[in-house]
Amino acid sequence: MESGHRVTVFGAYGHTGRFVLAEARRRGFVPVLSGRDAGRLEALARETGLEARPASVGDAASLDHALADTAAVINCAGPFATTAAPVLEAALRAGIPYLDVAAEIEANLDTFTHFAERAREADVVVVPAMAFFGGLGDLLATAAMGDWTTADEAHIAYGLDSWHPTEGTRSAGAVSRRRREGRRVRYSGGRLEHRDDAPPVLRWAFPDPMGPRAVVGEFTMADVVTIPRHLPIPDVRTYMTVEAVRDIAAPDTPAPAAVDEHGRSAQTFLVDVVVRSGGAERRAVARGQDIYAVTAPLVVEALDRVLGGRTRAVGVVSAGEAFDAPGFLRALSGHLSVELPG
Repeated sequence: MESGHRVTVFGAYGHTGRFVLAEARRRGFVPVLSGRDAGRLEALARETGLEARPASVGDAASLDHALADTAAVINCAGPFATTAAPVLEAALRAGIPYLDVAAEIEANLDTFTHFAERAREADVVVVPAMAFFGGLGDLLATAAMGDWTTADEAHIAYGLDSWHPTEGTRSAGAVSRRRREGRRVRYSGGRLEHRDDAPPVLRWAFPDPMGPRAVVGEFTMADVVTIPRHLPIPDVRTYMTVEAVRDIAAPDTPAPAAVDEHGRSAQTFLVDVVVRSGGAERRAVARGQDIYAVTAPLVVEALDRVLGGRTRAVGVVSAGEAFDAPGFLRALSGHLSVELPG
């Protein structure tokens, strides 16, 4: 595909940003590099031959310049509690779509809470959490729901064989913990709860080849924000394999290291989504490699659909609300192996 659209990638020099940059170019987009670190941005511009426009979230004029004459902006720069609102404000001023890859529960809540009406009135599409956490689970849950209009509960189990966090993941996690005062979060009875007790540890029967694994229950991710925005499911629970939880909790776990020509790490994942209604159950499964790398085709496919007018709503929308979920997931066949009901 040759789109030719110029698209600002904010945080282009970060770990996930570089994956997004490469995928955007592969899909025919012309990225405009932006971010807060002028030195790293200029080095990336020399490496790629792309235009660089340094911008600071504290300088609205610099953000306006970064987005000028572009068709959309993808925000890859965390912590999103700091960057999402200023970059989104600039997108609204420019009248262009905004997408981000935020995994922070609180930052995503802020986007839905504070920008929904303004984005809708401006007729601008805003898709937060268009990433492995938040976007993928929402698409899988939406596809699993199929023709059901309601469900009793949704379970999203993350089977990560390891989790070597980036610097951005660690800093974003620290911001979230401060905002919730060290408490954990769960979504039950149609609302978010903050809890001080320890999360449960149980076993989840993942499909092959992973099989049954110990998981930390109520290891809550952005899915509890994205899924309830459009699916009437009062209980949304997420789970994480204990190996991954140990990795991300350990201060000495190294950052991800590339093992292939695409820059992906050796990490593998299996996302198992189960939706239940009454006595019935539906399941959707995705398998792949490297949670940071797979975020790139997710957000770039969303970008392509937004700019091509293939969305179901305007304003602030989650992935499953904005797009045809089964079709979207199948479009990622080069990056994900997906099993859907029916």
